[in-house]
Amino acid sequence: MDHFAPRATKTTKTISVVNPGGYRRWLKSQKANVKAWLDAQGFSGRQGEVGWIYGSDKKVRAAVVGVEPDGSPFAYAFLPAQLGSGRWVFDKTLEDAAANDAALGWALGTYVFDRYKKSSAKFGSLVWPEAADQAKVERLYTSTKLARDLVNTPAGDLGPTALAEAAKALAKEMGAKCKVTVGDALLKDNYPAVHAVGRACTDAPRLIDIVWGDAASPKVTIVGKGVCFDTGGLDIKPSSGMLLMKKDMGGAAMALALGRAVMDAKLDVRLRVLVPAVENSVAGNAFHPQDILSTRKGLTVEVGNTDAEGRLILCDALAEADSEDPELIIDFATLTGAARVALGTDVPALFSNDDDLANELIAAGQRTGDLLWRMPLHQPYRRSLESPIADINNVGGSRYGGAITAALFLEAFVSKSTKWAHVDLMAYNLENRPGRPVGGEAMGVRAAYAMLEARYGA
Repeated sequence: MDHFAPRATKTTKTISVVNPGGYRRWLKSQKANVKAWLDAQGFSGRQGEVGWIYGSDKKVRAAVVGVEPDGSPFAYAFLPAQLGSGRWVFDKTLEDAAANDAALGWALGTYVFDRYKKSSAKFGSLVWPEAADQAKVERLYTSTKLARDLVNTPAGDLGPTALAEAAKALAKEMGAKCKVTVGDALLKDNYPAVHAVGRACTDAPRLIDIVWGDAASPKVTIVGKGVCFDTGGLDIKPSSGMLLMKKDMGGAAMALALGRAVMDAKLDVRLRVLVPAVENSVAGNAFHPQDILSTRKGLTVEVGNTDAEGRLILCDALAEADSEDPELIIDFATLTGAARVALGTDVPALFSNDDDLANELIAAGQRTGDLLWRMPLHQPYRRSLESPIADINNVGGSRYGGAITAALFLEAFVSKSTKWAHVDLMAYNLENRPGRPVGGEAMGVRAAYAMLEARYGA
């Protein structure tokens, strides 16, 4: 992995990790000139601070950095940009328990999306912390990078065809099987809702289906919303509403990233990743408001709004996932603005029909600093999805509780006996922060992986 080194050399510089509470204790073990240098720099050990220590040649030989651990790797992500070139190594002030976060934070701090513009950013290299699990750090970073790169790629270069090619490449890399059902074959194979949403685009809709692992192992299925661009359909969005719609395949990016991590770790599961990939376009054959759509499950859906298309493609994929009676299903989707209003852009909303599964995911999110917040599948709101002429409407009759009614719609396509979790996420950073540049973001992936690793790891 770039920006890492196997060992220290004579010119390697040392990183000491402190926080405001422990800085003064650490300082007592240092020489007077070190204290003088750091005092002159106003260093206090706050998060993100860097204090420089010089040698007799007046060159930097070490750095003291302020890190206030929050359980996530992002506490360390400022280091590559702040420390600059050269080779660096943590000293004994880095606790073994923090080694993975520190290494992953360093890696995330070097992330750049440079497909279209060469980056001028220059970073040094970090000697792997002794206690770090290199394979796990590389796994999580590579999966995060995959998700970010996919979300950052504009729709002109990442339509349904290109998304399917990315999935095929991943399957080939991991030794998995990948089947893609395209265009009118979706009707033949009974994915009518996926076909209806995507048929107006010249890049035909498709269902991506990756299978990996021992057939005798517990079945785990991951589903991701793959709307490569969303105009809103005939209920067309204003131009401002389309500006970030390249990210509407963020759920698919999370599903592929999580699938990659599971396969790379060789967890004891029979994994399936299902991604309905479409573009919700406007054309003469676009589906209309008040159309009645058939679905794979057999339920009919009245289209209350063509801009609520993500749940329509997910319902077919969830019905197929459920048909195998898997041990659990997790779906990821950039589904509702209502979830963002409730929880902001950093914290995905979690819905689940199983308390144990929800609790495991929340606990895993807290351990990894990849937070999820559970919201209720409040059944009385189901009445707002009723339709006089179909089994269900794809939108609620009220502007309130939109994230909940969307989740209730999806729940209708999953058996009550199937453990299911739905993650409604942003998949995007709106502001620059260390390790989290503006653009695509993997949200819920580390949490879900940690949960699956705890269940199915060696």
